[in-house]
Amino acid sequence: MRTGVATVPLDYGRCPRWLFERMKRLSRGITEAIVEEFGPEEFLRRLSNPVWFQSLGCVLGFDWNSSGLTVTTLGALKVGLFDMQDRLGVYVCGGKRESRKTPKEIEAYGISRQFSFAPDLIYASKMAAKIDSSLIQDNYQIYQHNFLFTKSGSWAVIQQGMNTNNQTARRYHWLSSGVKDFVEEPHTGIISQLTGKPLNLTAKESDENRKISLAQVNEEPKTVLRNLNLIQTKKSKNLTLMRLYDKEFHWHPVVEEKFDLKRLEKTIFLASEQKPRNFEELVSLQGVGPKTIRALSLVSELIYGAKPSYQDPARYSFAHGGKDGTPYMPDPSEMDLTIDIMERGIKRSRVSLKEKLGAQRRLNRFTA
Repeated sequence: MRTGVATVPLDYGRCPRWLFERMKRLSRGITEAIVEEFGPEEFLRRLSNPVWFQSLGCVLGFDWNSSGLTVTTLGALKVGLFDMQDRLGVYVCGGKRESRKTPKEIEAYGISRQFSFAPDLIYASKMAAKIDSSLIQDNYQIYQHNFLFTKSGSWAVIQQGMNTNNQTARRYHWLSSGVKDFVEEPHTGIISQLTGKPLNLTAKESDENRKISLAQVNEEPKTVLRNLNLIQTKKSKNLTLMRLYDKEFHWHPVVEEKFDLKRLEKTIFLASEQKPRNFEELVSLQGVGPKTIRALSLVSELIYGAKPSYQDPARYSFAHGGKDGTPYMPDPSEMDLTIDIMERGIKRSRVSLKEKLGAQRRLNRFTA
């Protein structure tokens, strides 16, 4: 998985109206130029690159290290492209305040444009939001979700979470062509300032934990609750700490949590009745959220020895690699292509010369 990192502190301010109007106009011009030359699918592919998206926000004029860059850039795209979306073949749904309305917006496009693939898009939108809140438990609460798609049914998701304790934000990028499996490393990138040791059930290393979690729901829901009750006792808690003390970490992120067993019992038995065929189906079920997934993962690890991954999927490396070879050596041709596409978009955008020069200067500062 190719991931990126940037300083993204939480920003509670509002974008000035004059700035948003210019961002809207410039984003419209750059998008139009890129889509006309490279096609709508390539535009989505670029947006799914965390660093390219960051550079776009900077070119439009927003603070390079602000969490507001995500919300405002996507807001400018949504408004700026609205009256030309059918011509470009790019549709933008969701937002900060409209996150929960995303499925309805997709459905409306499906009806008005007769997109037969709309139900698949709605499923992808819901699963992306659920995966990043339930399978990557990194203490970032998702508060903004944008879903972009083309006439051909290709889609991209850009969503952001906040951690009010450390005052930072984290951005998650998805692209349909890169999603072979919703539950195993589906992202094109996750960009964040800080990394930690979250419960990461999207990692390949968590495969056995996922399999046992699913088996517990389908085969022995009563045993899950009994084991979880044992783990929550003081004696069992001490045993848990002893078992993990010599590992890479000597604490467990859910050891101190008290699960509501009555609520879990209802959720697990309802899930068991539906007999999910795989872990993706289990996660997609209504009512199965972060706490249910944490409980199943905990029992799978402590009772059955199926350790999940606690490796943070956000890396301290950029999408173009690094000089130390992490995650790979930079590819000069790929870097040049990234800059070239952005420069072409700026030059061909239908905005004033002053706005083009300003955008080029900001791109130069960012790529330097």
